[in-house]
Amino acid sequence: MQRELEPELMDTLEEAVDYDQMDHSEVNRVFVDDLLAGWGAIDSHLAVVDLGTGTAQIPIELCRRDPRIRVTAIDAAAHMLDVARRNVTRALLEEQIELSLADAKQPATGKFDVVMSNSLAHHLPEPAVMFDRIVELSKPGGLIFVRDLFRPADETEWQHLVTAYAGGEASHARQMFADSLRAALTVDEVRDLVAARGFDPQSVAATSDRHWTWSART
Repeated sequence: MQRELEPELMDTLEEAVDYDQMDHSEVNRVFVDDLLAGWGAIDSHLAVVDLGTGTAQIPIELCRRDPRIRVTAIDAAAHMLDVARRNVTRALLEEQIELSLADAKQPATGKFDVVMSNSLAHHLPEPAVMFDRIVELSKPGGLIFVRDLFRPADETEWQHLVTAYAGGEASHARQMFADSLRAALTVDEVRDLVAARGFDPQSVAATSDRHWTWSART
């Protein structure tokens, strides 16, 4: 299946609300479980940056696990951050989560113990710039933890995944998921991107029937 780009930003209120209302709870829980397993024991404050935070569901799940975690959550879509702000306030996590309107494609400042991202790469016409920012933001010895969809091999697999994971969603949400699968990278494409930045390509693996994960120490 050839890659078909989708709009880079989900920056209408309808898209932000539809995305937030989709049931990501299990995917988010597993993401956080795997990230914390990759980091190990938290023995002091943990500084985390989340690239393409969306409505901040993963930072909320992460910060609920340990009060010593602090997340800088960035997104380039203002409406997504509007919903994120409501979610963070509702979760009483304003002291742990800082929301920032910023573009992950722009040169980065600051260094973090953990650089994480979920489902951003497939939105970008040139995902390589995101991988450059990730490396820039990582402290020596820090953890990179990135997860996204991978592109199905063919139309049959694509249709199966849409039905299995978005068949019960509203039509707009189902279409967003279907478009995201078509816009996603393959595992081999991601391996090429990390190898070009000096990382072991085997640090990228398929970790579900639709997700790849890049987990590496800097």
